[in-house]
Amino acid sequence: MSENNLRRWRLILGGDESDGTGIDISGQDIRLDKTLEALYDSDRRGGLGASSPNVSRWLGDIRSFFPNTVVQVMQRDALKRLDLTQMLTEKEMLENVEADVHLVATLMTLSRVIPDKTKDTARQVVRKVVDELMKKLAQPMQQAITGSLNRSTRNRRPRHNEINWAETIRKNLKHYQPEYKTIIPETRIGYGRKQTSLKDVVLCLDQSGSMGTSVVYSGIFGAVMASIPAIKTKMVVFDTAVADLTEELTDPVELLFGVQLGGGTDINLALGYCQQIITRPSDTVLVLITDLYEGGDPAGMRKRAVELTSAGVQLIVLLALNDDGAPSYDHAQASFFSNLGVPVFACTPDKFPDMMATALTKQDLALWAAKEELVLKK
Repeated sequence: MSENNLRRWRLILGGDESDGTGIDISGQDIRLDKTLEALYDSDRRGGLGASSPNVSRWLGDIRSFFPNTVVQVMQRDALKRLDLTQMLTEKEMLENVEADVHLVATLMTLSRVIPDKTKDTARQVVRKVVDELMKKLAQPMQQAITGSLNRSTRNRRPRHNEINWAETIRKNLKHYQPEYKTIIPETRIGYGRKQTSLKDVVLCLDQSGSMGTSVVYSGIFGAVMASIPAIKTKMVVFDTAVADLTEELTDPVELLFGVQLGGGTDINLALGYCQQIITRPSDTVLVLITDLYEGGDPAGMRKRAVELTSAGVQLIVLLALNDDGAPSYDHAQASFFSNLGVPVFACTPDKFPDMMATALTKQDLALWAAKEELVLKK
């Protein structure tokens, strides 16, 4: 094994007598070793200590030694292993952390205990992540949904201001008149009227602690959909109580700070509220984002699901909306929903726009999920 590889193993294993590398480190490697030791050997060597300067120094060290993606992993490890909530409740700490969607989820969990002097900084951190996600996700979402709805409302007798000229020209190219250098629009293609919403969407979000990153992405997508005139979007979050955050969709940062992660779960209560606010069942897509661990009334939850689908509501269960991998979920409840004909699967953020476009045009969502290699839960 090369000396460089031995050096890497020495840093990974920590230099105990049993690490077997026989390598001595010096210079920058000593500082790097102490940075790793503070976190991953904290149970034996005291960790970062309780003082803010130690934590702040450590945050600066990991940023100098590692790329952003690794820094984010180490920050999450520090929060889990060392319970360093002061990293997120002190202004100086927040100014040094590397912001990502997981950090936002943690800030949402701590939103009620963050001191007033730090709340503005916390909002700035959340705003930074939200803005980055909006830049990445907004355009694909708008294109997928508006494109699918425009196609679904195409008609052959449009008024002049409803004509889709690009599609009309494409359809009538065979009627091109060379001598006049023009096309005879024998077939006119247009969009339906858009003065009122064509579809209603209800995002119903489980705000238990395990759903943190899913709630962040749902808030972003909810805000984007709320900006599309053809869709009327509502946002509902729940634990053992239900909160309607529809009015906050214009500002996703305030919406996320209105979520309180970490409570229990009453899906039956949430579906009951959704029943009350749905006024056009056959034109409504209800996306229930939850791991299906029902802490309220399981029988009542199933009864609500049957009532909603029987009324014509297109119900979808997302077990997760994130990039974190396979979620933990209640397999028995997932089987019930699947047997009811409700698609049940986890979805990554990059697939969500196409999923919504497929649902809004009432295409076969199971077929779409299979094509996208998203395994439906049976």
